Amino acid sequence: MKKKFLTVLAFLAVFNYAGAQNHLIESVKNPVDFVNPLMGTDSSPGLSNGNTYPAVAVPWGMNLWTPQTGPMGHGWAYTYNADKIRGFKQTHQPSPWMNDYGQFSLMPVTGGMKFNQDDRASWFSHKAEVSTPYYYKVYLADHDVTVELTPTERAAQFKMTFPKSDSSYVVIDPFDKGSYVKVIPEENKIIGYTTKYARGKLTNFKNYFVIEFDKPFSDVNTWEGDKLAKGQAEMEADHAGAIVGFDTKDGAVVNAKVASSFISFEQAQLNLDREIAKDDFETTKQNARDNWNEKLGRLEVSGGTIDQVRTFYSCLYRTLFFPNKLYEINKNEEIVHWSPYNGEILPGYMFAGTGFWDTFRALYPFLNLAYPSINKEMQAGLANDYKEGGWLPEWSSPGYANIMVGNNSASVVADAYIKGLRGYDTETLWDALVNGANNEGPMSAVGRAGAPYYNKLGYVPYDVGVNESAARTLEYAYDDFAIYQFGKAIGKPKKEIKIYAERSMNYKNLFDPSYGLMRGKNEDGSWQEDFNPFKWGNPFTEGNSWHYSWSVFHDVEGLIGLMGGKEDFVKKLDSVFSMPPIFDESVYGGVIHEIREMQIADMGQYAHGNQPIQHMIYLYNYAGEPWKTQKWARETMDRMYKATPDGYCGDEDNGQTSAWYVFSALGFYPVTPAVDQYVMGAPLFKKVTVNLENGNKIEINAPKNSDDNKYIDSMKVDGKSYNKNYLKHSDLVDGATINIEMSDSPNKDRGTKKDAFPYSFSNE
Repeated sequence: MKKKFLTVLAFLAVFNYAGAQNHLIESVKNPVDFVNPLMGTDSSPGLSNGNTYPAVAVPWGMNLWTPQTGPMGHGWAYTYNADKIRGFKQTHQPSPWMNDYGQFSLMPVTGGMKFNQDDRASWFSHKAEVSTPYYYKVYLADHDVTVELTPTERAAQFKMTFPKSDSSYVVIDPFDKGSYVKVIPEENKIIGYTTKYARGKLTNFKNYFVIEFDKPFSDVNTWEGDKLAKGQAEMEADHAGAIVGFDTKDGAVVNAKVASSFISFEQAQLNLDREIAKDDFETTKQNARDNWNEKLGRLEVSGGTIDQVRTFYSCLYRTLFFPNKLYEINKNEEIVHWSPYNGEILPGYMFAGTGFWDTFRALYPFLNLAYPSINKEMQAGLANDYKEGGWLPEWSSPGYANIMVGNNSASVVADAYIKGLRGYDTETLWDALVNGANNEGPMSAVGRAGAPYYNKLGYVPYDVGVNESAARTLEYAYDDFAIYQFGKAIGKPKKEIKIYAERSMNYKNLFDPSYGLMRGKNEDGSWQEDFNPFKWGNPFTEGNSWHYSWSVFHDVEGLIGLMGGKEDFVKKLDSVFSMPPIFDESVYGGVIHEIREMQIADMGQYAHGNQPIQHMIYLYNYAGEPWKTQKWARETMDRMYKATPDGYCGDEDNGQTSAWYVFSALGFYPVTPAVDQYVMGAPLFKKVTVNLENGNKIEINAPKNSDDNKYIDSMKVDGKSYNKNYLKHSDLVDGATINIEMSDSPNKDRGTKKDAFPYSFSNE
């Protein structure tokens, strides 16, 4: 009888769990409560499930904070499978592959002056960890200390609860490569700077910090490397640090207020006084929570499972960090910045920490739709990049970084203007685009490597020593289209912009009809000889020909023609999912993580974990079979994303992979940035409301939406029947009500005619 009773209980427990999982969330009052900052943190260099860290910050804040499990200078600052914390680090790191700059950390310790990063490290458990966007808390078991942290844009507050101990300390670690600390006991203050950075060559670079404690120091010490300077209050060295003691014999809470500046100690103090002032910990925490709720609340979802809502808001959280603010506000209330391009302190906006190769695709279009005011600042910052450095960055961290390919700053600039952003220096940005499009830069990732060949031959040759030549050619062709669109929009003469329209067709030069795919081409016009469409790298970037052959964002109609028409085009799209995930990794000398992530996903050659192919699912709309987009978009959302530590299927990449999910959950995607259209998929939720900055709303209603009902049967926009496979940005920002009837089977009549197809340049 007892065994039978326990079996019934077990059944009810499973039933209740399943019921909870299937219960639909009808409204979200505090979206920040659905965010899991640990999503994507169960990663390693060999396999990325996101390669994220739990960023404690406010949207686009100059500084982010993270618990640090990895060693000093390691790109994987926090990994979910780690068991020790070494400190709490101020970070500006956009990606583990880019690493960090301007970092320093705080760490409370007990039981002696343990300042070395290994000696001070403490065991911790996720069971005693609270991770939110605005607040982090963890118990450090070896020190019996609980640490709490909450941020502002350029400052933060720490709350450290110590045990009863006669040996309690806080370690300040500004890292190596040149650092300085000074303890000022009469003010309960520590100041210092770090000069550590991972990328580029930076001039006059220092991140100055100020830390104010609410209790006096019982002991003042500094250290250099592994050597303690007992009683010494100041230290400058390759690796300098401080360790200060506190009287906690009766137990004590030690509060610390921290701020930093790339300009000066005085500016760091001003940032602290302006952003925290006399606020206590709970006030700062509430302000940060309110900030997140306001930003995340711009998008309201309902009618999804708790897992879907958590995943949605966890992805949305990741879209609101990079590029982050590099500018500060001086004592005269003027916007100023330290320039990573010339080392000077200059007026105006500045941002850093993003790679356009990733983020031009969906992140920037998403900002232009939902958060245009911040991208207006970013565009002004890009103009300053060009004025101060002579080029637009393609990867900024914080200045020019020589990584990845393309000239996709053109897309970022053009899409902002096409989507209605105004009030910044478009003439300077036009000059910047023209300069970048026609010249090789100071490094291969700035300007256009191979530009003389591209401008003369219409492609970058495979055999002239320019790496990833086919990827560059395809992206340059799209970038030329973006420049043409921007020039036309700001009123440049036709004779001036005609060349970019012509060059935008250069993608055709690499199409090999014998394979029906893109292929590297030699300078003499012959095809590369060692071609294998499954070979990663070589003329492509982190992908193979099956991934890059779809990189004709602006002229899918033209690509369809090259591939033999709509029927053959669709068959080729289908084959991406039906082929086995075979690969040739010989170019790399080993299996890179992007290859492994494709291999294990069980979606054939579709490598969603990397950017080149992420738009491909939406291309069925251009060939009259939109229901296949609806099918594969839903499958990718369901299988490749979850708000768990292993919740991504590759690098999250500065909001791009998250922006794919957010757009796809809304039911549309920006296949072609720099045009006024989004290509249709199908919504994930029964209802979504986008609260636009201009006061208008986009309402997307799909009341019959479910796991089975993933296909669009019919659709109305503002009460009128709508049969097109795209939506116009200009219509959406005026406010729109979209009503969608969902079905469990495809409607193979809807969206099949040419007048329903999205934009292609060939049709102009």
